[in-house]
Amino acid sequence: MSNLLQAAVLVENHPYDVVEFQKMLDSFADCKFYVQPVDLFVQDSVNKNNYDTVLWYNINWDPPKEDGVLRKYLEEEIGETTQGIVLIHHALLNFQNWDPYTQICGLRERGANTGFKYTQNETVMSHILDHDHPITKGIPDFTITDETYSIGEPEEPGNTVLISTDNKTSMRNLAWTRQFKKSRVFSYASGHDGKVYRDENYRKIINQALRWTACRI
Repeated sequence: MSNLLQAAVLVENHPYDVVEFQKMLDSFADCKFYVQPVDLFVQDSVNKNNYDTVLWYNINWDPPKEDGVLRKYLEEEIGETTQGIVLIHHALLNFQNWDPYTQICGLRERGANTGFKYTQNETVMSHILDHDHPITKGIPDFTITDETYSIGEPEEPGNTVLISTDNKTSMRNLAWTRQFKKSRVFSYASGHDGKVYRDENYRKIINQALRWTACRI
């Protein structure tokens, strides 16, 4: 049996550079990825609980419908096992003003009604705050060109910030970990397009985050 890490990659409602994103995923020789829409993932009773970790790269602005499968998953199922959770870039903006997702992602002020702004092609100096954490181990401070978000800061109890920036158009704290029920969570504001996907430091962070949330390191 293969010992490759099995990861679902959830996309929906936001364009992205499909080819370059897939190239980044393909560069992780220790992982096997299954890219799919969120809507199909939550309906997949056969496979959805068998992935080691789930990488969210979707954007769903509105809270899920009260009688929908997505709401049931987010309120009753996610976090009930040690399956990991990785949230990248626009996935942090999901489900505006909906507290259950705040508890998952660790970011309360994340929507248009909180003065949200984005700025493309910014030079973002990323400062590693913990060089001993498995996600950031072996990674120096580095600079990327990326879309920045001006939103709230990850101030929810239980967050541990790993990466920050001094870029004035950006939230200061870019990446953090937390625990949601039984699941390890990693949230990272960086990751807009191919300029970031091709960066070796960014790739290493995502790869190590996948492994850490899956309890592989």
